[in-house]
Amino acid sequence: MAELCRFFGIIVAMFADDHNPPHIHVRYGDYEVTITVKDYIVNGSMPRKELKRIFQWMEGHQEALMDNWNRLHNGEEAIKIEN
Repeated sequence: MAELCRFFGIIVAMFADDHNPPHIHVRYGDYEVTITVKDYIVNGSMPRKELKRIFQWMEGHQEALMDNWNRLHNGEEAIKIEN
């Protein structure tokens, strides 16, 4: 697991050997979801307030998220993303 960012108790990560489509894994307390990078399709349960924060963060980091997805699938290390 490559941790990409932490903000407001939210942890955003990606896995090198994960399946398509490109997506992130997000944890917040006892909640866990996956969210597709391009379409924001959510699988799992997360409080609405935190989902809104995550979506806002994702909007500003689309290029970095896709770059990290490609890096991890090419056997390279992920690069941390600032919040």
